Amino acid sequence: MVSSLISNELKPAFVQQLRIDYDKLRATHAGPQAKLVTIEEARARAPKSDWNKTDIPQPEFLGARTLDDFPLAELVPFIDWSPFFHTWELRGRYPSILQHEKHGEEARKLFADAQDLLGKMLNGKLIQARAVYGFFPANAVGDDVELYQDQTRQTVQTKFHFLRQQMEKTDAPNWCLADFIAPKAARLPDHIGAFAVTSGIGLDDLVKKFKSEHDDYNAIMAEALADRLAEAFAEYLHKRARAEWGFGASENLSTDELIAENYRGIRPAAGYPACPDHTEKATLWQLLDVEKKTGIKLTESFAMWPGSSVSGLYFAHPGSKYFAVGKLGRDQAIDYHVRKGMTLTEVERWLGPYLNYNPAEQNFPAHARVACACGVPH
Repeated sequence: MVSSLISNELKPAFVQQLRIDYDKLRATHAGPQAKLVTIEEARARAPKSDWNKTDIPQPEFLGARTLDDFPLAELVPFIDWSPFFHTWELRGRYPSILQHEKHGEEARKLFADAQDLLGKMLNGKLIQARAVYGFFPANAVGDDVELYQDQTRQTVQTKFHFLRQQMEKTDAPNWCLADFIAPKAARLPDHIGAFAVTSGIGLDDLVKKFKSEHDDYNAIMAEALADRLAEAFAEYLHKRARAEWGFGASENLSTDELIAENYRGIRPAAGYPACPDHTEKATLWQLLDVEKKTGIKLTESFAMWPGSSVSGLYFAHPGSKYFAVGKLGRDQAIDYHVRKGMTLTEVERWLGPYLNYNPAEQNFPAHARVACACGVPH
């Protein structure tokens, strides 16, 4: 970008293309809204499950376990190298990218440098990996999932709040992550898993060292490798969790099959399409005591620090799958703010990209406002 902007020859075309791109973005943003159903209708269109015929596995332990200073060498076989090359703007899949007609030579050199630095990071213990994960008794109550203190399920420990698809469909259900947990009314002992992993302990000091030596190449390389190790840790831990949950004990999957997610269960993360609300991380942090046990902190915007960290939930339902919640109606935003105990303004701020309406245009006269059970007028 900078090269184009300071070039008399390249700047005119570059600026013109930017204007074209942003005209398209403005047109898209101002376009027609998605066609949604009400939240009540969306819930009526939830998938119908025969829970009495559903395999509900029981984990071998309850509560949280910590893995401190986990051996990085055990994570290397779980690395998905394709995104590593994407970091360097080399598009393609590993290992075929190493033989790419145009980028092969560059990719091979990059990969050799990565292996060299990775070896130094592992042998010198320049970074550390930590994790906390666990299983908790849980049942769905509407679009929420209650987690209980013990198997008696008498005391609610905490609650995760999920969102439901509202797009109009003709031949498919309107999904919500709560659909993958047995409802409380079914009186079946279901569970949910939770995890947080990092391979970024010590990374900040390592990057600062490289930068102090004016070695930006290895500074970027170290961050890229730590990211890959964090994702590998998430993959390893999910495999371990499936085995400890029973249903994954007989898995015999190759690394490629693991990367392709050819296994039962999912591990959605807050901020991603199936669970777009980043603030749900706060509940996860409290549940697992993540900061104390791993050192991973949440910023004001609910980003994880160190950046080479991954967190999320484990679902074991045999039919669980990833999906995108998509656009949300104002009725669900109001329903969600009541369930979460947040103000509607806060909910709209965090879910802004997913709203199918403009909150600034929702100006109602005082006499038209209604108050719900939370006492807050809408």
